[in-house]
Amino acid sequence: MNYRLFELVNGHAGRVDGIDDMMEFAAQYLIYLVFSIAAVLGAVTLRRGRLRPVIALGAALAVGFLGTLIVSHLNGEVRPFQTHHVHQLIAHDNGVSLPSDHATAAFTVAFGVRVFLSKGWGILLAVLATMIGASRVWVGVHYPADILAGLAIAALAVTVTWMVDRRRDLDQPTAGASGLSGWSS
Repeated sequence: MNYRLFELVNGHAGRVDGIDDMMEFAAQYLIYLVFSIAAVLGAVTLRRGRLRPVIALGAALAVGFLGTLIVSHLNGEVRPFQTHHVHQLIAHDNGVSLPSDHATAAFTVAFGVRVFLSKGWGILLAVLATMIGASRVWVGVHYPADILAGLAIAALAVTVTWMVDRRRDLDQPTAGASGLSGWSS
């Protein structure tokens, strides 16, 4: 099933140069825009004197990275181009395919920004993360399940970070009732 979905997406690669160019750009460079937007939002948040949401975003990224390491060591799924004939549009080393580091990072930033910094920007970043994930399949370096695994790890990382911080709020007698005080703008 995973390979069939991969074929549905990657089978269109190599047909229209303009689309391939956009997908190659998204697969390789759009992640920098995601992190740049998050960095600016983090700087604005810090300038407003709010350190805790920025720390939470960093913690979510660390948890997501740890999740990626664990999952990648527990499976042997190799990249599509290692076992199948694909339209590979960008160079990539051989190795473990699941989960996608790009998708995990992009979705963790998007979900983390949404929960801890800015709802609106988080939604935009989630759209960009989706574009990154789809493009990684288009260019032939990931299966769809690799992207979905990255999304799941990101959601779990942000949820765990939020829950730990919320628990910290509940344990403190001066904490706000919602446990989200100071998180979103």
